Amino acid sequence: MQQSLSLNFFRARAYLNHWLETVDEHSIHSPFFYDFYEKVIKPKTYTGLPEVETLRANLLTNHTFIEMEDLGATSPHFNNRKRALSKIAATSASPKVLCELFHRTVLHLQARKIVELGTSVGLTTLYLAHHPESRVFTFEGNKDLVHVALTHVEYFDKKNITLITGNIDQTLPDFIQNPTKIDFALMDANHRYAPTIRYFELLAKRIQMKGVIVLDDIHYSPEMTRAWHEIRRHPLVYGSVDLFRCGLLFFDPALNRQHYVWSI
Repeated sequence: MQQSLSLNFFRARAYLNHWLETVDEHSIHSPFFYDFYEKVIKPKTYTGLPEVETLRANLLTNHTFIEMEDLGATSPHFNNRKRALSKIAATSASPKVLCELFHRTVLHLQARKIVELGTSVGLTTLYLAHHPESRVFTFEGNKDLVHVALTHVEYFDKKNITLITGNIDQTLPDFIQNPTKIDFALMDANHRYAPTIRYFELLAKRIQMKGVIVLDDIHYSPEMTRAWHEIRRHPLVYGSVDLFRCGLLFFDPALNRQHYVWSI
């Protein structure tokens, strides 16, 4: 209980600080970031993918229990390993607004090779794989969740999704041995400091210069905020955006170490 109260206080304070630092398009002097803000961040009329949102609605009423193993930070929403799909969809899957943001980012980048760390029930995966010319490699360590996600991938007949099963500590280093560059990566798996830094270092080796890495839940806990601040100052990172729920990292040296705080 005490830990939960401390985390809630931390997140409330982090949100207040974020709100105080947020700027809009009138304070953006970089042509690149102005264009990104106008085309990716600002749009509010985006309708998303109705068929995937129908799946989300169905999951939110699905009370089937599955066995879960916390491979990362312990979830504050559960106190045992048996969890209802409805609860997982409500608390672990990225909300619609974030899925839409990731989808717009992928389209803006014309990303073809996409990596997702943390498949969960596969909702975000389906958004990332919407463009038929993209190829999504999604990593998940929980076997029961893998079965759920695979069912959804098969239902939507997504041939461009490859689901990589197993502990990411083993599967990601093996994957990175492939020299092909990554256009977009979403880190939404292990919400602890050390694994976050480790996964970023691996992905940064393969991200292309115009690519983007998204780090989810950057203000989830003090150690995730610590990881975020350390990563955005990494020598390979030349631009970053704090959206409170997630952070975006850019790797083009022409961006000249710029950082913005925006809201979505």
